[in-house]
Amino acid sequence: MAKFGKRTTAARAAFEGKQNVTVTEAVALVKDNAKAKFDETVEIAMQLGVDPRHADQMVRGTVNLPNGTGKTVRVAVFARGEKADEAKAAGADIIGAEDLMETVQGGTIDFDRCIATPDMMGVVGRLGKVLGPRNLMPNPRVGTVTMDVKAAVEAAKGGEVQFKAEKAGVVHAGIGKASFSAKQLEENMLAFVEAVSKARPTGAKGTYMKKIAVSSTMGPGVSISVESATGNA
Repeated sequence: MAKFGKRTTAARAAFEGKQNVTVTEAVALVKDNAKAKFDETVEIAMQLGVDPRHADQMVRGTVNLPNGTGKTVRVAVFARGEKADEAKAAGADIIGAEDLMETVQGGTIDFDRCIATPDMMGVVGRLGKVLGPRNLMPNPRVGTVTMDVKAAVEAAKGGEVQFKAEKAGVVHAGIGKASFSAKQLEENMLAFVEAVSKARPTGAKGTYMKKIAVSSTMGPGVSISVESATGNA
């Protein structure tokens, strides 16, 4: 039988028997037991009743968390000329064209979000096998292929979160830091759940939101009542 440290044992004991709790109770549990030596990320995971292998059941979108993520986001922009200047002025960390493509192809991916102007997609398209698996491929559906580079960079820097259903129909994202106030985490969580709810695809049948759980980076997870998270309690 695996042996756990004192912190892990205490956290597991605190969570024992507590499932399908309210959003408020879940946030309190996660905050109280996030005792690592760094500021842990609070993460949400949602099990959806979809099969994203079918195009009409794919769930994908973005949400601007009202209190940000607490994370410093490094943004790369594929652009030329005036749009490259616009990206720099907006605070983009990395800007380039073919030179940036070669850097990424060489295995250096030093960014968390990738934005491109439409005319650059011929270049960026060659990086599909590299950026795709990391969920970094620019996509017009989530606003990362755009001529409004300034707005895209500012959104990425300001707490915008992208989400996409994985093969098992799970959507997950970081929604803040353990150092956030309980109110800030609750507001972020409810905003994320609402965005995923609004992104319900046309092909989704039956129960859409099956399970919701929240945890900190190093802590146990606790399930949340779907009714509590969606305001239908």
